[in-house]
Amino acid sequence: MPLNVVLDATPLSIPTGGIRRYTAELARALAARYPADAYWLSSDQPFDMPAGPPNLRRAPARPSRRWWALGLPAELRRLEADVFHGTDFAVPYLPIRPAVMTLHDLSPWRAGVAASASRRVRQRTPWLLRMGLATMVLTPSETVRREAMAHFHLRPDRVIAIPLAPSLEPAPAPPRARPYFLCVGASDPRKNLRVVHDAWTQLRDRADLIIAGRADEHLPGAIYPGPVSDAELAALYSGSEAFLYPSTYEGFGLPVIEAMHCGAAVIASEDPAVMETAGGDAVHVDAHDPRAWLEAMRAALDPALRAEWRDRGRKRASAFTWERTAILTREAYDEARRLF
Repeated sequence: MPLNVVLDATPLSIPTGGIRRYTAELARALAARYPADAYWLSSDQPFDMPAGPPNLRRAPARPSRRWWALGLPAELRRLEADVFHGTDFAVPYLPIRPAVMTLHDLSPWRAGVAASASRRVRQRTPWLLRMGLATMVLTPSETVRREAMAHFHLRPDRVIAIPLAPSLEPAPAPPRARPYFLCVGASDPRKNLRVVHDAWTQLRDRADLIIAGRADEHLPGAIYPGPVSDAELAALYSGSEAFLYPSTYEGFGLPVIEAMHCGAAVIASEDPAVMETAGGDAVHVDAHDPRAWLEAMRAALDPALRAEWRDRGRKRASAFTWERTAILTREAYDEARRLF
């Protein structure tokens, strides 16, 4: 039966970020996979509308000072929505329609991580869950699913793990005078870039260290190209000796699967969600051990080992597609309607 679905488009109001990518790619994939459905993107904030099939539509902006309490419920009635999908930790404050919430990770409630998280998320999401306003909860990994059930005391039948997928298209490596290791991400403490920088200083005569993306601080000697396009990032992945991902906490680790998809050897931390995503096809080391990172990076300079790691990564990444994510998400919508 065709559905009329409203998705929260607020993540599309910011220029970059994993939740923005998730919202855009999921909306496109749902609309493409289910052409009989209508998928509406709605927010009280101005946002960039992603390109997609004609059944992916922008809901007319209707600003409201109390969007989640009054404006959005009114919008759901006006659009005759069958289900609402909160793509970023939130659902409407009134239970007028089945509501699905994506809980990307538990970083807002973790010691040492919460300082960089939204105070609004930390305060709002727990009571939305306690009040049962989220009919179903989606997580990007089984790791986060287990964390969410334990932390928020959620029923197992109301929480589903649905993995993400790579969005980049593999691209030829850029011409560079020297080999390089690659990191991506902002200067967030949990991204833990300093540990790979400290390891790399022992190899700087053999390879560069490139850190792509927004950076609030520059580590000495590293190369910072700034924000890069998807095509540029795909090429950087392809040409690297290895992609380095030392994060201390993740909900999925999307850059890991994107790097694998683009043919990069991956060296990553032992974070449980990252290990789940990599499926044994990355090299994992202690996030806080520069010596272990140095040994892994030195091994990646061996062409034979690097080729083996790349082949394993490509095979792993082939299991993840946005179409599969869309199918599982659409099934969650049906389940939310059944349970509402």
